[in-house]
Amino acid sequence: MISDNDGTDVRYKRKIVTRDALRETIGPRPRDRKVILCHGTFDLVHPGHLRHLMYARSQADILVVSVTSDAHIPKANYRPYVPQDLRALNLAALEVVDFVLIDDEPVPLENLRFLQPDFYAKGYEYAAGGINPKTQEEIDILDEYGGEIILTPGDVVYSSSRFIETTPPNLAPEKLLALMSSEELSFDDLKSALDGLGNTHVHVVGDTIIDSYAYCTPIGSSTSKTPTISLKLEEQIDFVGGAGVVARHVRATGAKVSFTTVLGDDAHRDFALRELEGSDVHVSAIIEGNRPTTNKLVYVADGYRLLKVDVVDNRPIDASSLTRIVSELQSSAADVFVVSDFRHGIFTKQTIPLISNAIPADRVRVADSQVASRWGNILDFPGFDLITPNEKEARFALGDQDSVVRPLASELYRRSGCKVLIMKMGDRGVMVHRGDSANLRDFFQIDSFADGVVDPVGAGDALLAYATVALKTTGSAVVASILGSLAAGTACERDGNRPVTPDQVREKIDSIERHLSYQ
Repeated sequence: MISDNDGTDVRYKRKIVTRDALRETIGPRPRDRKVILCHGTFDLVHPGHLRHLMYARSQADILVVSVTSDAHIPKANYRPYVPQDLRALNLAALEVVDFVLIDDEPVPLENLRFLQPDFYAKGYEYAAGGINPKTQEEIDILDEYGGEIILTPGDVVYSSSRFIETTPPNLAPEKLLALMSSEELSFDDLKSALDGLGNTHVHVVGDTIIDSYAYCTPIGSSTSKTPTISLKLEEQIDFVGGAGVVARHVRATGAKVSFTTVLGDDAHRDFALRELEGSDVHVSAIIEGNRPTTNKLVYVADGYRLLKVDVVDNRPIDASSLTRIVSELQSSAADVFVVSDFRHGIFTKQTIPLISNAIPADRVRVADSQVASRWGNILDFPGFDLITPNEKEARFALGDQDSVVRPLASELYRRSGCKVLIMKMGDRGVMVHRGDSANLRDFFQIDSFADGVVDPVGAGDALLAYATVALKTTGSAVVASILGSLAAGTACERDGNRPVTPDQVREKIDSIERHLSYQ
């Protein structure tokens, strides 16, 4: 087998053509060899598709299949399930198919006019109960030049959507490979990017949180008169969270880290400083004696989170604290600035413009606003180089609970004015919008790479850290998004928000590479 550097049989890839090249190949009408065109999404190629394609091929000499591009698939919230490059490759691998093209228009009308196939094949269901108006438009174009429509047998009708919604297959490695191939990236490129993450200086500013886990054993109800749960405390483990763990994740990449934060005058402050300095994070802690260090205590029993208790003061920080933050940002020598907003006092409507404007104009600016149940909006950080909201935060920012994720992300990207948007979608992975080049796709999706989720709390922080540093060191939104996604998957597989190391991300890369090599 003749293979490309990603392991794909190049004979299959050669079937995927542009419409200009295809028209030159098939020639104008009348032709000695008849051409038939099939068009569709082909999100998952199933038996119904195969029957349709085989019948179509039996009616002509050359079978051309056009697939709708990702940008024009509006159905369902997370569709297409398979990206356009992989959908095209799946069809090209079929012996019955001669050529595949990706249609960048929402409907195939322009391709029908441009290619003028002798026949156009539709499933029989498209004529059941009368001709659909959209199908009639296609017939009208065929009539203009003398083409014919052929209805393939419809005795059994299958649905890609039903297959996907019932039992979605895990195609994350294959989708990743298709994305990398389209960007001419290899797994060695990802590993080289990991090796280069230490070549930058990042300044993080934001709210530090101490995340505490109290692990308990249930011992029943404490009284028969009230529904009070009685627990025996076995142990309590504390972690530095919030912007503090973002700083630790960034430091774990190998980058130099400066961290500006506000803490209370209490034992949690001492714990935070000890942990951060132990991770080689250069901390500038502003102490406010009239507020506690934010602490979020979760009671866990038998693997379930029973209760969460927050010790927090969300009042705006003192004017003197704000002045010091602005001064430190203005004088910082960092290459990248990350504002990590949890709305616990540092970031407000009044302080955000001052903090944002304090960042030197020629540096990379990154924003993450994890608002949860508090008031905050990622659109408060316009024009940043990278923003990483989750889907809920994106819907809150736009006041949009109805749109499916791709147009939702597209609108947030437009409104925010950012250069790269990585929208986190939980176990669905991430949706990325970018504008680095007019020659590249402006959006793509990466599936989750979490193998057995234990604790998803730190996933967003790990993604933010690795995506930020990789974007600065490589300049590639694709590499940044991939490494961020792999780091997020790694973070999910452990209890507690612990910094993810490059070696752990490299293990993920090796595992995916082995899977794709069938080793």
